[in-house]
Amino acid sequence: MKDFIKISEAEWKIMKVLWRVSPLTSAEIIEALKKDTSWSPKTIHTLISRLVKKEAIGVKKGSRFKLFSPLVTEEECKSLEAKSFLEKVYSGSVKMFIANFIKDEKLSQEEIEELERILEEKKR
Repeated sequence: MKDFIKISEAEWKIMKVLWRVSPLTSAEIIEALKKDTSWSPKTIHTLISRLVKKEAIGVKKGSRFKLFSPLVTEEECKSLEAKSFLEKVYSGSVKMFIANFIKDEKLSQEEIEELERILEEKKR
């Protein structure tokens, strides 16, 4: 995978479709997005083309149609996006992010215990 693939909010919708099921034709992607967006097929084709250029999805020629599949995992993209966000908003400080998040959010006892477990594992 490339060091960083910047995926727009609209492109994320296409990636989520392909992470659920792939390979898909562009018609199948359009159909999957029909209920969640008001995008025209041309818009979706443009987004697919951008993702191919970014090497986020690959294209394979089928018998009659092109088939699209993700070249990066959802976890890889989430990790890179999180790192980019941390750098941009918190100058890379995980501590500042977590402090802000915890201060502003209501956490359940279960969530607090999970965070404590994660921190304990990091200590080891």
